[in-house]
Amino acid sequence: MNLIANGPPATRVTGQPLAGGQPSAATIVPSMDKLNTLDDWLAYCERLHPTAIALGLDRVRSVARTMNLAFDCPVITVAGTNGKGSSCAMLEAILGQAGYRTGVYTSPHLVHFEERCGVRGEMVQGAALLPHFERVEASRGDTSLTYFEFTMLAIFSLLAEAKLDVVILEVGVGGRLDSVNIIDADCALITSIDIDHTELLGADREAIGFEKAGIMRPGKPVVVGDPVPPQSVLDHAAEVGADLWRLGRDFNFSGDKLQWAWAGRGRRYAGLAYPALRGANQLVNASGVLAALTALRDRLPVTAQAVRNGLAMVELPGRFQIISGQPTLVLDVAHNPHSVAALAENLDAMGFYPCTHAVFGAMADKDLAAMLQRVGPMVDRWYFTDLPTPRAASGAGLMARWQAGKQRPYVTGQVFASPVQALQAAVAAADPADRIVVFGSFYTVGAVLKEGLPRLFAPHAMPGRPAPSSL
Repeated sequence: MNLIANGPPATRVTGQPLAGGQPSAATIVPSMDKLNTLDDWLAYCERLHPTAIALGLDRVRSVARTMNLAFDCPVITVAGTNGKGSSCAMLEAILGQAGYRTGVYTSPHLVHFEERCGVRGEMVQGAALLPHFERVEASRGDTSLTYFEFTMLAIFSLLAEAKLDVVILEVGVGGRLDSVNIIDADCALITSIDIDHTELLGADREAIGFEKAGIMRPGKPVVVGDPVPPQSVLDHAAEVGADLWRLGRDFNFSGDKLQWAWAGRGRRYAGLAYPALRGANQLVNASGVLAALTALRDRLPVTAQAVRNGLAMVELPGRFQIISGQPTLVLDVAHNPHSVAALAENLDAMGFYPCTHAVFGAMADKDLAAMLQRVGPMVDRWYFTDLPTPRAASGAGLMARWQAGKQRPYVTGQVFASPVQALQAAVAAADPADRIVVFGSFYTVGAVLKEGLPRLFAPHAMPGRPAPSSL
């Protein structure tokens, strides 16, 4: 049984107080007859704690123990700078194809909060979460919880009662002090490690690696999918006595244009089709996933056919998602230099497009100059956008950053109030053979997906309609 882990106290707090001041947790007493919907509960959670992020396990662990929260099935915890969501989706797809009853917790969501919780391959319904929000509220007493902590506990409560065979948990930020780390996992998977959230995790890969290594447990397997992991990760595995599975030593992969193969610790898969999730980086993610499944094969045996079917059927919106149309649309939640570099590589591999239009919105605390520099050579027209959160950089601020490092004089840029307006402007300016890339924050891509999957048809492609003026 996976019980609540002991761990370090809170050491870092960040975020802006809510407007108008923040009452103490003890003074926020909801009228329970007014908390009737999921939206009601989410709005309540947003005003419960004075900061958006408060890393540390003491408060959330205390409430979880009051709830007697525990999982009675194997748990896989996934951490990393990039690739966490894709890895969780692959694990869920393969284990589902193997016949296991899966539960998944991920964050953040793109459009609907319910995306954060999957049970047996289906997104949970909001109504099913309501009694679990009530359970958290009844258990917390005077303990103040962040939005992330409160909602995570509610989802964990649902998963713990769902009679599952395996639970997959995505870490939010870092690992050591992230709320998800209250659970002792049977296997830890660390995807990539790069620079992000430096105000919380440290300024270099060694410091960030140490934080992510905090999800390791003594005697339990930890899969490290980063090809060149920080020494801090390797040292921590040795210090705690974890069973380290390292890419290039304990498992490896190879491939050609048509198929790929994987081998590691007594298990081989040959002639595999490439994962349904696009992009060269997904092969590294898939390799780590197969290592994690191999490490748990005594408890969760998986057939080669389940692997093939799962990788072929896996879906995850917003991860180098290509939507056919005129022009072609690409959606990617690349929001740090490492993931934007992967996006640029994947865009380059798509082949020639006469013009690439980019809709971009991002948080202000990101390394914006590095992100713009890495994808800049691929973009001919920019559409910078505001986002509906105080953490975001303004569209005007993004454009100023871009102009400061602009190297191609003929490239143009404009500012828009929302991602939807920016996309509409890009469609109006595009030719049918062009490409539009929407990337950056989850807010950016989520706004475009809010009304469903967009299918683009530029006015130029519609007979009888005049072409709009160019930017």
